Amino acid sequence: MNNYKLDNPEYYNNRELSWLDFNYRVIEESLDDSNPLLEKLKFLAITSSNLDEFFMVRVAGLKDQVKMNFFEPDSKTQLTPTEQLEGISQLNRRNSQLQYDQYNKLIKELEGHNVFIRKPHELPEHLQERLEEIFDEEIFATLTPLGIDAYRPFPKLMNKKINIFVDLYDDHGPQTAIVQLPTIIERIYRLKDGERSYVVLSEDVIVEHIEKLFKGYSVKRTFAFRITRNADLMIHEEGASDLLIEIENFLRERKKGAAVRLEIDVSEYPDLNGTFLMNELSLTDQDVYRFDGPLDLTFLFELTGKLSEKMPGEVYENFTPQAPKFLNNQNVFEKAMKEDIFFHHPFESFQPIVDFITEASEDPSVLAIKQTLYRVSSDSPIIKALKSAAENGKQVTVLVELKARFDEENNVHWARELEDAGCHVIYGMNHLKTHSKITLVVKKMNGKLVRFVHLGTGNYNDSTAKIYTDMGIITTDEAIGDDAINFFNYLSGYSLKPDYETLHVAPFEIRDLFSDYIEKEIEFHKQHGNGYIFAKMNSLTDKTIINSLLKASQEGVKIDLIIRGICCLRPGIEGVSDNIRVISIVGRFLEHTRIYYFNHNGAKKLYLSSADMMTRNMIKRVEILFPVNDPAIKEELIEINDIYLSDNTKARYQKSDGSWAYVKNDKPPVNAQLEMMKRAIDFTRESQQQKDNQLLDKVRSRFKRKRS
Repeated sequence: MNNYKLDNPEYYNNRELSWLDFNYRVIEESLDDSNPLLEKLKFLAITSSNLDEFFMVRVAGLKDQVKMNFFEPDSKTQLTPTEQLEGISQLNRRNSQLQYDQYNKLIKELEGHNVFIRKPHELPEHLQERLEEIFDEEIFATLTPLGIDAYRPFPKLMNKKINIFVDLYDDHGPQTAIVQLPTIIERIYRLKDGERSYVVLSEDVIVEHIEKLFKGYSVKRTFAFRITRNADLMIHEEGASDLLIEIENFLRERKKGAAVRLEIDVSEYPDLNGTFLMNELSLTDQDVYRFDGPLDLTFLFELTGKLSEKMPGEVYENFTPQAPKFLNNQNVFEKAMKEDIFFHHPFESFQPIVDFITEASEDPSVLAIKQTLYRVSSDSPIIKALKSAAENGKQVTVLVELKARFDEENNVHWARELEDAGCHVIYGMNHLKTHSKITLVVKKMNGKLVRFVHLGTGNYNDSTAKIYTDMGIITTDEAIGDDAINFFNYLSGYSLKPDYETLHVAPFEIRDLFSDYIEKEIEFHKQHGNGYIFAKMNSLTDKTIINSLLKASQEGVKIDLIIRGICCLRPGIEGVSDNIRVISIVGRFLEHTRIYYFNHNGAKKLYLSSADMMTRNMIKRVEILFPVNDPAIKEELIEINDIYLSDNTKARYQKSDGSWAYVKNDKPPVNAQLEMMKRAIDFTRESQQQKDNQLLDKVRSRFKRKRS
C-alpha cells in the first residue's frame, strides 16, 4: 500500500497569495512588447479592477476573522488569518510597485503619440484658462466640502471613490476638510492644442482650484486618497419573505462596510503617512498603500477607449468571431435534430445562442423556455427574447441568481422586468448560488415534444462572450433532455434532488465524480500504464480534489492542469507531484472554459462544466458538469487542449516552490489564443470556398445541359 505524502504545507499554495500571483501575471502583460501600447495600459486597469474586488471580499473576510478572534490556520498551508494578511500586504506591495512603475513608463510612451497626461499647472496658459472655465461651469456646483471638527464628525465616505484631503489654516489655526469627487463628473478631461492632446484628471482640476471652496482660508496641503470597504456582508436569506427586497436592503448596507484598505497619492508629498486617516478609519500601516501616481487606474479603460480612434495601431487588430464550425451555417434547431452542436467563444460567434432563444420566443411550435441567468449584459438581447416569449404566450421560467456578487442590483432589475412581462421568475436556492449555465427549449415537432438543451461553461452575456473564452453544446439527447426537465423542476418546486442520468449537479455530485474518476484513472494506469488526466479551469482550491490528484501523481498518472488564476497545488515536487504540470495562460481573452478529461484506457471521458475545482463551486453552488458524447466534438476538444498545452508565448508554468516563469523552449512560437482565432478564420474561408465551388459546379452543370 502506497504511503501517500499529503500533509506537508509545502505541497500547497495559499489561496490568497496564489491569487496575487495571478494578478502579477496580469501586470506582466503590460510589460509584454507583443501587446500594443493601449492594450498594455488596459492590463494595468484590469489589475486595479481585480484588486478592488479582492480587497472588498477576500481581505475583508480575513480581517473579519481577526476581529472575531478566529486564528485557526487554513487547512492547506497552515497560515493563520493574521499571517495571510501579512503575506498579502507584502506581496501586493511588490505587485503595486511594478504596476505604478509600468504606468509611469507607459504614459511617457504615450507622449510619442502626442498624448500628455499632465497636472493643470503644466498645461499651456490658454488651456489652464479653459480648465478653470470647466471647473467653474461643470464641477464647482457639484462639490461639497466637508469640514471636520467637534461639530462635524469624520464623514462616511463612499466605497472606491476618490477624495481630496485638505489641510487649511486661518487666524484661529489649522483646520481639516475632505472633498469627495462626485460620481456625476468626468474622471478625465481631454484638451487639444494643435497636434497635442492633453489629459487631465478631475481630482487634479479640483486641487488646482480648491481655494474657491474655502473662502477666507489658506490651503496648506492637499492629497488624494481612496477607501476600499468590506463588501462581503451576509445576505439574510433565512426567513426572508421576499429575496428581492432583502437584496435591496443588503446593497444599501454594503456601501457602509468597514474600511479595509486606504490608498494615498504621495506623488506631491513622498513622506506623507496618512496617520489621521488611519486613526479615523481604524486601519494600520499594513492596510495603507502609498502610490507615486493617480489612484484607481481603472480610468485607463475610459482613456484607452477614447484614444483607440486616434491610435488605431496601438490596439489589438480587430477580430470578428466566426460562424461556429459545428453549426456549419445551418439553422440551430434543424442541425440539433441530427447531431450535437459545439460552440467555442469568442473565436466563434455567440450570436447563434442569442438566435436560438430569439427564434424559440417567436416560434408558435415552441411551448416552453427555461433558463438560468447569472450575469447578463446591460442591454441583453437574451432578456428581450425571454420577455417576448412570455408575451407570445409561452411558458417561460427564468432562474435569476440575485446573489451573483456585484451583479445583485443589475439582476434585481432584470428579475422585475421579466416578472412584469409574464415570466415565472425564481431567485435561486436558499444558501446556494445557482451558477449553472443551461437553457431548455420544448418544441412540438410532428406531434412529439422535443427538448433542445444548451449547456455552457460561461454566462448568457453577449458582451463578455466577445472577450471570455467559453464553450457550449446544443443537443437533443433524450437523457440530457430528461435531466434538464428534472433540473428545472427541482429548482422551481418542492422536490428531492433528482437522480440524474447524464448530468452531474453540485453540490457534492461533481466532486464525487471527480474523486471517483481520479481513482479509476489510477487503477487503469496500474493495469495499462497509460493514465492521463487533463483539466482546464479558472482556479483549483479544493483540498479533497488536490489530494486525489497528488495520489494519482504518486502512482504515476500524468496530469496536465491549465489554471488561469488560483492554484493551491504545487507541482513538480519529487515523489509527491512530479507527474503534474501546471500552466497558466493570460492573454488577450480571459480564459474561462472548464474542461475535464480522463483517459480511462482510451475511453476518453470528457466533460465541460460551469464549475471550477473549488470548494465553493462543488459544495456551495448549483453547478452542472455535462458529458461530451459526440466523437467529433471529443476530437475537437482534445485538439484544442493540445494547442493550449503547446503555448510557449503567453503560458507560464508553476515551479515546485510555487513561483511562476514563462514557458520557454526551442519549438516554433505558439500563442494558443491567436491559433484559435486563426483556426476559426481558416475554417470560415474554407467553408466559403466550398460553397463557391459548389455554386460554380451548379452553374457549369446548367450550362452543359443547355448546350446539350
